[in-house]
This record gives sequence, C-alpha cells and structure tokens, in this order.
Amino acid sequence: MTVLPDGLSLADEFPEVSRDEWRHLVEGVLRKTGASDAVGVRAEEALATALEDGISVRPLYTAEDAPQAPGLPGFAPFVRGGRAEGSAVSGWDVRQRHAQSDPARTNRAVLADLENGVASVWLAVGADGVPVDALAEALQGVYLDLAPVVLDAGADFEAAAHALLRLYEERQVPPHAALGNLGADPLGLVARTGRDAELADRLATAAELAVTCHRDHPGVRALVVDALPYHEAGGSAAQELGCSLAAGVAYLRTLTEAGLDVEAACAQLEFRYAATADQFLTIAKLRAARRLWARVAQACGAPPGAGAQRQHAVTSPVMMTRRDPWVNMLRTTVASLAAGVGGADVVTVLPFDSAIGLPDDFARRIARNTSTILLEESQLSRVIDPAGGSWYVERLTDDVARAAWAWFQEIERAGGLAAALASGLVGDRLAESWARRSRDIARRKEPITGVSEYPNLAEQPVEREPAPERPGGGLPRVRRDEAYEALRTRADAHQAAQGTRPRVFLAALGPAAAHTARAAFAANLFQAGGIEAVTATGETVTVTAETVADAFTASGARVACLCSSDKLYAEEAAAVAERLKTAGAVRVYLAGRPGERQDEYERAGVDGFVFAGCDAVEVLSSALDSMGVA
Repeated sequence: MTVLPDGLSLADEFPEVSRDEWRHLVEGVLRKTGASDAVGVRAEEALATALEDGISVRPLYTAEDAPQAPGLPGFAPFVRGGRAEGSAVSGWDVRQRHAQSDPARTNRAVLADLENGVASVWLAVGADGVPVDALAEALQGVYLDLAPVVLDAGADFEAAAHALLRLYEERQVPPHAALGNLGADPLGLVARTGRDAELADRLATAAELAVTCHRDHPGVRALVVDALPYHEAGGSAAQELGCSLAAGVAYLRTLTEAGLDVEAACAQLEFRYAATADQFLTIAKLRAARRLWARVAQACGAPPGAGAQRQHAVTSPVMMTRRDPWVNMLRTTVASLAAGVGGADVVTVLPFDSAIGLPDDFARRIARNTSTILLEESQLSRVIDPAGGSWYVERLTDDVARAAWAWFQEIERAGGLAAALASGLVGDRLAESWARRSRDIARRKEPITGVSEYPNLAEQPVEREPAPERPGGGLPRVRRDEAYEALRTRADAHQAAQGTRPRVFLAALGPAAAHTARAAFAANLFQAGGIEAVTATGETVTVTAETVADAFTASGARVACLCSSDKLYAEEAAAVAERLKTAGAVRVYLAGRPGERQDEYERAGVDGFVFAGCDAVEVLSSALDSMGVA
C-alpha cells in the first residue's frame, strides 16, 4: 500500500494483489475462452502485442519492469528532456514547412504563419522550393533575429547557406543574434538520391559552414541529421534511430577533423525524427534518441552537457492519406501530442493536405493551431516529461534504445552509414521492414481509417496545386495508403470511362440478424477497393436460392458475395453459389472463414473467402481483375 507524506493512503479499501495472483486469474480466463492453456508468465505472452524490431508490449507492467533510472530533466542521459525546465517556459518551437517555388506567395504564407503562432520557418530552397537567388524576397519582412530560418536545400545547400549568411549581413543582424540552421545534410542527400560521387566534397563544405557558424554565428547550426529518409522508406523506429546515430557520428568525425572540438561539433547538429500516430512508440523513440546520443557524445569525450540532443519532430508523411484527407488532422494531432510528451524541442505538424499537393491557407492554419491548442489550451508544456515514471513507457524506451543501438553498431561494422547505403545494407533492411508492415496493412491488422476501413466512395476528391518534385533515386518514399490508393485509382478510372463504379452484389441470406454483421463487413472491405456494394432491391435485402439469380442480374454487378451465418451457409450456400454462377457471376465470395466446408463451397462455385485477417488487397485486386477493370 502506498502512503503519502500527509498520511493519506491510496487504495487502502482494496486488498493488495500480487503479480502471481493476477497471472492466476488471467490463466483462468484464457482457459475458459480456449485462447490458451498457458500457465505462469506464458499467459502474459499470450496477451502480448508484437511490435517491430523484436519488441513486444505486454498486458501488464509493474515496478519490476522498470529499467535503469532515466536521470533528471536537463541532465545526462537526457531521457527526460534536454532542458531542466522542460518546455514550461515557452513550449516547443512551432515550425512550419514551406515548399512553394513562388517567392512572393511563399513570403505571404511565411508572414501569415509567423503572425499566427509559428515560431520558426522550415524553407525548401533550390530545385524543389524557392530559387536560391529569391531567398531574400521569400523572407522579406521576417525578423531573422527572432524567427529562426531552417533551410532544406538538398544538393543546393552550399549556395542556399551562403545566401542566408549574406542576408544576415545585409539585414544588419548582429552575428550573435542570428538564428536558424543552414540545413546541410550530405548523407541524407545520398539516402534520398543514391548519388555519393560528391559526398566527400559535400562533407568538407558542410564542415566549413559549421566552422563559420561556430565562429561567427553561435545561434546558427550548420547541419541537420535528417532521419526522415529512413522513416519514409518504411524503416522501423529502431532503424530510424540507428541510421540517425550513424549519420551523427559521421558528422562528428568530419567536424572534429575540420578543427572543431567535440562539444562545438555536437552544437552544430540538429536531429529530425518522424512522429507518428502510434503515440507511445513515438514518445519512447524520442526519449531513446536522447539517451543514445548522450552515450555517443560521452564516448567521444564530450562534456556531459554537450550530449543534449536538439530534436525536431515532424508528423509522419508515411501516415498521411490522399483519400479522406480530413482524417489526417486527427493523425497529426495525436502525433504532435506524442512529440510534445516525448520532449521534442521543435515540432512541425504537416498540413492535412500535404500528401495531395501544396497546402492551402486553411490547411496551414489548422496545422499551426494544432500545436497552439496543445500548448495554450491543453497546457501540455507546463509538465516536464509527462510520460516519465510510466513503467510501460520506461520499458518501451529501453527496448527501443537497445534495438536501435544494435542496428547502429551493425551499420558501424559495415563501415559507417555511407558504406551501408552504398552496399544496400540499409535499403534491404528497410525494405524488409516495409514488406512486413505492408502485409499487416493488406490484412487490415494495421487499419487506415477512411482508406482500408470506412471509406466514403461518395467523397469528392480534394484538389491541390502539385508540389515541386522532390529528389529521388535513392531510398524509396512509401505511404501506408499506397496499395489501397492504387485500387481506388483503378476503380475511379473505370467509373470515369463506364459511368458506373465496379459493383459487388451482396447476397444476404436469412433474417437480418443472420446476415447484417457480415454484409456490413463485406461492404466495408469491398469499398476499400472502390467497389460499390449493392443488395437486392425491395423491402428486404434478403435473397433465397430461388430469387438470387434475378436479384443478381438486376444489380448490374459481375461479382457476388454471400453474407449470412455459418448455420445458413451449411444449408443454402452451395445452392446459392451455383445459381449465381449460372446467372453470370464471374466470381463468388463468401463472407466468413472457410471452415470445414471449404471444399464443398468451392465445388459449388465459391472462388474466395473474405474475413477479418484475410489479404484484403489481394481480394480486391482479384475482384477488379474479374470485373475487367484495368
């Protein structure tokens, strides 16, 4: 029993329960349900949820699961935050990204953001953003000693960096007052483009910029360790962290060889990570990243304070959907909450329409207001390390850190990040992770609301101006919705050409109580592929073996799906399937698991089965193929 200093006891009305007693109760429930005959700790394993990187989440955490003490906020190993005061003074830096190539339009958008809650600007410059020679126009009216400017210039980072440094001088910004980041990331560029021929020269240039910033502009950093290329290629949380550590170590080597000491070199780096709607994994990832970087800095001989990693969290581009993009507002809200709780110094909320094209004014407003609500209305920043002390979060932080460290060591054994990218080690591992995740998405074990679950076929598409083409040729850019998006695109093209959507006829058998659940499930599944679900017309959707042929013909569909209970399937499914095939159905599905009667159903004409956990992408693709949808 816990007793507070004032004598107030907590839960004193309840008897103390040990972990063994809890396990015993769990075993009893599992045995009754037939889910498991496990005993002891194996009962916990039966209820565990497997994550990537060999990590699993157990159903119960106690003080026994707590790893080593995470330290104090603002002190090594910085698990609880890089600053002793947390974000309580001013909150995190709200940073908006701008990728508009027109400098005048960019300037209007930047000023609107800065006037309405944004604290810093993340600006795409060069081939995929504002022209380098138009940087001054894009930043007209921006107080460069108040609003940090972070450049994202890719291969043009040297020219963009010098343009910004000149702008500081032209605007007569005192050297010590200039704020921002020049955005040099040579290894990130290799990851994006696959071209490493000029890597050595670019590393040398980045080092020169770092020396200049250290000497002349102490408030400006020169390099970004961008982990987004690895996240956007389908990498797991640990793979994202491991790659960022390897990049950071490579930059430390380059900067110290250029004459900076380790402490100064660490001060030139800002780390950029993805924040996803998996809030606890995001929280743990950011906490683990600070712990691991502190360990790297310590191993390199830096003083304790130098290992405080500066983090920029960006809501994940991978999770953003093109269909039903309004749901992205919810995803980014959860992700930004996780970034704040995880202790990020800077947070960028991508606008909900960023996967479609250039965001409009409304989308940017919603994005910046997401952080404002969390900071001002929810007052999230008034709490230092809100997740600290949670046995679950502390254990998950430790698990992620260990997995990331193992991957980082493997990269270093391969010769460092550049060598691991060139050899294909990084690309192959990320592809394996994405393949595993893609299987879960296809089977809807990782649901995507508005896409794989509860799609709205009547929704009008959101139109946006195309964004500038971003560099490619290296690691791929993936999205969770890509497989379903391809199916929906096929169905939309068919509708545009034929005037009607591809259709599936739901042959609902028996009373509503028998078929409603499976009919709703089947309709939801087929709509995820852009296929309209239709039923028999009239007062009831129910059909029989005698009426199904006429109802199917009247529906205009070419594919059918039987929906009912297992009992009615045993009595009628075979006859109904035969009638459907006779009526011209090119493919017949049955909603439910095959069970013992699979052979019987297949002989009667059932071509496939749809159920929770089936490969929905394969089912939908084969259905469209059967309908002749290109």
